[in-house]
Amino acid sequence: MLLNHNTYNTPKLKHAESYKNALLNDVLPFWEHNSPDSQYGGYYTCLDQNGKVYDTDKFVWLQGRQVWLFSMLYNQVEPRDSWLQMAKSGAGFLKKYGMDAEGNFYFSLTQQGKPLVQAYSIFSDCFAAMAFAQYAKASGDGEFRTLAKNTYLNILRRKDNPKGMYEKNTGERPLKNFALPMILSNLVLELEDILEPEEVQQTIDFSVNEVMEVFLHKDSGLIYENLLADGSEHDSFDGRLINPGHGIEAMWFMIDIGVRQNDPDLIQRATDTIIRILEYGWDNEFGGILYFMDAKGHPPQQLEHDQKLWWVHLEALVALSKAYEHHPTKKIKDWYEKVHTYSWSHFPDPENGEWFGYLNRQGKPSLTLKGGKWKGCFHVPRALYQCWKTFERIESKT
Repeated sequence: MLLNHNTYNTPKLKHAESYKNALLNDVLPFWEHNSPDSQYGGYYTCLDQNGKVYDTDKFVWLQGRQVWLFSMLYNQVEPRDSWLQMAKSGAGFLKKYGMDAEGNFYFSLTQQGKPLVQAYSIFSDCFAAMAFAQYAKASGDGEFRTLAKNTYLNILRRKDNPKGMYEKNTGERPLKNFALPMILSNLVLELEDILEPEEVQQTIDFSVNEVMEVFLHKDSGLIYENLLADGSEHDSFDGRLINPGHGIEAMWFMIDIGVRQNDPDLIQRATDTIIRILEYGWDNEFGGILYFMDAKGHPPQQLEHDQKLWWVHLEALVALSKAYEHHPTKKIKDWYEKVHTYSWSHFPDPENGEWFGYLNRQGKPSLTLKGGKWKGCFHVPRALYQCWKTFERIESKT
């Protein structure tokens, strides 16, 4: 049964209970009912508004994300056999079909598992490593534990040239991208019980330095998506690109690292950066967080720059809830309520469940799909889980 979304903001429900209900009674049932491929294994991610499959291609990073999600829930929430079986289907499919002979993961496969798009970057590998690590913990299968470690080590070998022979850049303007240190800062914590402590700390130190000292612009307080190899800025479309959602998501990774390392200064800097990015990226005319922006206010090259995307707002809710847990100030509370009100009044589908992913600037769905090539079973349930657990801790203190 789908949760009535009109109850999300009722004062009768505390935030923790509201997020828990949304996760367990709305979003997860949508994916459990509609996404499994009982014939070939793995998951369909191209689901329309009602959950009907409209394309059977399988995108490897979304397969990995869904394995991770159901394994994590099994490990952290409740050892439900249905969750373990869901994870097993995807983990087995990824292990059998997801990688080439060198252990590099493809971008997409046919329904049956035949490779469609080559392993042109390491981001499929990152989510495969996360998936295998969580599934190994859930299942007790040591083979997946080994796969997780080997995949992670392969990522590190490729991190200085993540696209390899598929890199489009000629080398004339060697820009490095924010996404890699950002994802490594979260990935290494996912694999902490598999890797050597020295390896974990080395990757944490690298990621925190890159995120907070290199890509975080000291004067503007914004995260740049691309920098020159020496860390300097370049006055070009790519060099001026700001992705508010990426910066905000990275900051809750930084807060988690700050908690792990008992580093209040890192938590404070991450909190300040969350607020700064929101102040910069909020659409004061129509509400919501803009997708792409130009650091100098020039027209961005992305035609979808003024769309409002599901994952951006969800990551902001996670980041703000974590920031509020450590710094319960009025400013953070006000921003949380602002983002919460916009998100819950625009993205959830009260009739069919789950969330719309793509809104136009005015806040109307530009696509009614629930899953596709980029949206799968990940950002919505992960954020609901994170907010549920964070507000449980907050509310236990009041």
